[in-house]
Amino acid sequence: MTLQLVQVNFKARDDSALGRFWAEALGWGVSSEGPGVTNLEPVGFDWPDPSAVCIDLVRVPDPETVKCRVHIELATTSDAHQAEVVARLKELGATPAAVGRSDAPWTVMADPEGNVFSVLEPRELYRDTGPIAAVVVACADPRAMVRFWGEAIDWTVHELTDDRALLRSAKGVGPYLEFRRTPDDEIVRSRVHLDVMSDPVEDQAREVARLEGLGATRTDVGQGDVSWVVMTDPAGNEFCVLGRG
Repeated sequence: MTLQLVQVNFKARDDSALGRFWAEALGWGVSSEGPGVTNLEPVGFDWPDPSAVCIDLVRVPDPETVKCRVHIELATTSDAHQAEVVARLKELGATPAAVGRSDAPWTVMADPEGNVFSVLEPRELYRDTGPIAAVVVACADPRAMVRFWGEAIDWTVHELTDDRALLRSAKGVGPYLEFRRTPDDEIVRSRVHLDVMSDPVEDQAREVARLEGLGATRTDVGQGDVSWVVMTDPAGNEFCVLGRG
């Protein structure tokens, strides 16, 4: 396997403004590969590297408000740090989101464009992940997701139950990829999706063929003639296999 999870892609009304929010939230640097695209990665980061899953924001005319099947969870190191992060994010424009349990120890918020994310209470599991603890994908069957994604990318399965699956880079660095069972999950297009890339990038066509053999399908979302291939996994989650631009 030569595929790696390299970034989370957000569709945005204003990629620059949303990029500034997330750059401040994570303490990351901002760059752009062209108009309407904002790239976020740790300062001094040599992309791609499994020590971080970066963020790519792409401007679209009208990013529809849909169910959030993919969201980010942020790590904290103490109760005081969690409270500090929540307060700082509110100052940056985040708002509380009424999602899930009201008595949960984590705080659910929405960024300035309504994308939901969580600020977790301190957890030993996430002590060395960096600011992003986990990228979470809602699904009906975590075991089925692992049957695909466990073969699709070069990540190690750390936990697998009927309710949750946790994967992490085989190098033991960076955030986790979590598949979380959501009983009422339904196939909808999300504003947030995963991007993977082959190493070397020239293996893109071979990796796309391998993914098709695992049950993924090519998808036309109006992308036109681009260097990446848009696909959906067996559960209907959209993702992209990046190529060389």
